[in-house]
Amino acid sequence: MSDTHSSDMQYEEPDSATQKREEAGQIARHRSLAARAVYEVINQEGRRELNRPMASLWWSGIAAGIGIAASVLAEGILHVKFATHPYQGAIENMGYTVGFILVILSRVQLFTENTITVVLPVLKDKSLSLLYCAMRLWSVVFLANIVGAMIIAALAVHGGMVKPEYVEGMKAVSKHFAEYSAMESFKYGVPAGFFIAAIVWMLPSSEGFEIFMIFLFTYLIAMGDFTHVVAGSNEAFLLWLSGDISAAKTWLGLILPSFLGNVLGGTGLFALLAYGQVKAEIDPSGEGAR
Repeated sequence: MSDTHSSDMQYEEPDSATQKREEAGQIARHRSLAARAVYEVINQEGRRELNRPMASLWWSGIAAGIGIAASVLAEGILHVKFATHPYQGAIENMGYTVGFILVILSRVQLFTENTITVVLPVLKDKSLSLLYCAMRLWSVVFLANIVGAMIIAALAVHGGMVKPEYVEGMKAVSKHFAEYSAMESFKYGVPAGFFIAAIVWMLPSSEGFEIFMIFLFTYLIAMGDFTHVVAGSNEAFLLWLSGDISAAKTWLGLILPSFLGNVLGGTGLFALLAYGQVKAEIDPSGEGAR
């Protein structure tokens, strides 16, 4: 009996080496990725995007333009459903996050994600050929996003795809954008571009919490009335195709200034800052390489 009891106790004793390995694994799983590791993840992703065929980018961009319209649709539906609620604005703005969650997690080409993704390889290599590829990708993806957003706006207004009361709700939540001057569209586009670039930067470190993180920052964009060029273009097209605003206001007063603001916030601020914090670590001539 004593021998059996002794052997049982010996079998149940924890193995110190195994414990240490388990603890090391737990630490590794919960440790945040270093800035350099995040940079390399996005850098490699950007290089893959730059090497994709233009046709693939075009159809992926169309899908993103269509998908982002879900934000305006969800907002419009919530605007109608909670018309008499004292917190109608805060509730309907939750709908704004829907299209971004759909598009970002579907891995389709959203222009404002590319203000950082394809820029980081250019900053690292300082190559004119990479710069040309990045500009080509920007052009294709942005145009495709706009076309996709316009298709959905046309189907909503003239195609009967959405119930009339929800179309009115979509137009109602879009009117705040139409009230901006060109300068306001530009200024309010800078924070939106920054936040979308920040989402891209944080995704590699957000495994398991991607939806919450995307929701948090796109909800902030909605609550702050900041301007996102692709979602905003769907709003502008809804009003233009309904005859509420002119073509000049749509393109020159809203879409173009928002585009410039998003680029400044995403590339001019976030991408350059992200590159700056790891430059010495990835540059062979920098201090971090020695």
